[in-house]
Amino acid sequence: QVQLVESGGGLVQAGGSLRLSCAVSGRSFSTYAMAWFRQAPGKEREFVAAIGRSGGTTPYADSVKGRFTISRDNSKDTMYLQMNSLKVEDTAVYYCAAQKRLSPPSTRRSEYDYWGQGTQVTVSS
Repeated sequence: QVQLVESGGGLVQAGGSLRLSCAVSGRSFSTYAMAWFRQAPGKEREFVAAIGRSGGTTPYADSVKGRFTISRDNSKDTMYLQMNSLKVEDTAVYYCAAQKRLSPPSTRRSEYDYWGQGTQVTVSS
């Protein structure tokens, strides 16, 4: 059984920064492509960023490109999302997800097999 646990969310002012972490246990972390998604109230869950197994492929949503950086440390079984220049519209619950299929990291929710419980990020104006 694979477990994903997010942490690092909180309340921050617009323009500030936060770093989210996703700790993975249960199976070999390095065999999964990983991603971050987010869901704002009343909206669909949307793709934020993804990272390949070795960290070499990192697609981003246009809305976060240049402000967010995804990374992973396979020695610590952990993925990160550094979020800078935060905007009010970044407010959402952020979820990490793991993809079993041996392919480049997907931007589609349906391609991910395991999900964390989410961490709240609130950006105030």
